[in-house]
Amino acid sequence: MRLDKFIAQQLGVSRAIAGREIRASRVTVDGDIIKDSAFKLQPEHEVEYDGNTLVQQTGPRYFMLYKPEGYVCSTDDPDHPTVLYFLDEPVAHKLHAAGRLDIDTTGLVLMTDDGQWSHRITSPRHHCEKTYLVTLESPVADDTAARFAEGVQLHNEKELTRPAQLEVITPTEVRLTISEGRYHQVKRMFAAVGNHVVGLHRERIGAITLDESLAPGEYRALTADEIASVGLTSR
Repeated sequence: MRLDKFIAQQLGVSRAIAGREIRASRVTVDGDIIKDSAFKLQPEHEVEYDGNTLVQQTGPRYFMLYKPEGYVCSTDDPDHPTVLYFLDEPVAHKLHAAGRLDIDTTGLVLMTDDGQWSHRITSPRHHCEKTYLVTLESPVADDTAARFAEGVQLHNEKELTRPAQLEVITPTEVRLTISEGRYHQVKRMFAAVGNHVVGLHRERIGAITLDESLAPGEYRALTADEIASVGLTSR
């Protein structure tokens, strides 16, 4: 990779600005100042900018994050803090959420810079299952599980939802598993049966379950098995 491209990616700036920083003697490779923007960077090279080490990425990255309430899953938002705040990783702005959560929803978010991998989670044709813990305003009706299993009509939607699995934990707390990702789907499904969601927490995406050891705002790298499971569990 060209040095100016690497610096631009690391700093989140244009190639022109990166070139200016290089010519200003602010970049070293293996301890030597390099002023040539076209310098060919090799994986074994150690790069520093103003004395701070810049880590070269050797491949795509995959993380699970316990998203707290009050953060959005976009990488840039002028009005709200984003989940990137929690990721202490090089070039964190290159990561994106594979399946977003609303600002008031908590739980499992998968972050990656592998677009094909995240597409297998978010594409409607893969029917990736997602499980949510749902807190309701009113006790769940006796026929809700059966109605969800058959599919319900959402407001302003032509097709019924795909069959969903509902497990009743308490009268106002349920676990719902869906295999599609329509806009505000869980909230709209309960609205369609006359109830209101007051709390929503995602526990699982495909075969990947939120690590119980993580606290809100914490994250960890996915294991090799978790990464490989995406695509295997879609149907």
